[in-house]
Amino acid sequence: MDANTAFSRSYLQSLKEVLDSFDHEAFERMIKALLDAREKGATIFVMGNGGSASTASHWVCDINKGCSGGDHDRFRMMCLNDSISTMLAYANDVSYADVFVEQLKNFFEPGDVVIGISGSGNSENVLRAVAWARENGGTTVGLSGFSGGRLATIVDIPLVARVHDMQKTEDVHMIVVHMVMQRLQGLLGLAG
Repeated sequence: MDANTAFSRSYLQSLKEVLDSFDHEAFERMIKALLDAREKGATIFVMGNGGSASTASHWVCDINKGCSGGDHDRFRMMCLNDSISTMLAYANDVSYADVFVEQLKNFFEPGDVVIGISGSGNSENVLRAVAWARENGGTTVGLSGFSGGRLATIVDIPLVARVHDMQKTEDVHMIVVHMVMQRLQGLLGLAG
C-alpha cells in the first residue's frame, strides 16, 4: 500500500470513529426546533467564519430551496455571513466581533432559532450573536468540534463533533447539513 492510500484509509477511519459517536439526541432536538420555527413562521439564522461560513451558506440553500415547495408552509432561513458588504461595514465601523449580533438586532424576533457554527467553538462573533439571541428569547443551536468550546456551553442544543481536527469537524458539520435536509424532506413528504 502506498503512502497516499494509507493516508486516505487513515483519514476515513478516523472520520468513521467520529461519526460512530454522533449525538443523535441533539440531532433530534435540532430537527424539532427547526420544525417548530417553520410552524410558527419564525426565522432561522445561521452563521460561521471561514469553512463554517461556507457550511452556513450551503445550509440556507438546502433548506430554503430543498425543503420548501408545494403548498406547505416554508422555512425562513437567513445566513448572516452572506452579505460581505454588511459584514465589512460592521467590522470596519464597530468591530469584527459584532458582525453577526448587529445583523440579528435588525431582524431577530423572540422565538427565532439562531445556529452558530464554529469549529473551535470559540469564535467571538458567533458567541456574541448566540448569547444575545438566547438573552432575547431565541432558541440557540451550536455546531462545534474539538471539546465543544464555549459555544457548546451557552447554546440550548449543542452538537459537537468530538475530534481534535478542524477538517474532520467541518466534514461532520456538512454531513449534519445534509442529514437535516433529508430528514426534513422526509417528514414533510417532499421529494429528495
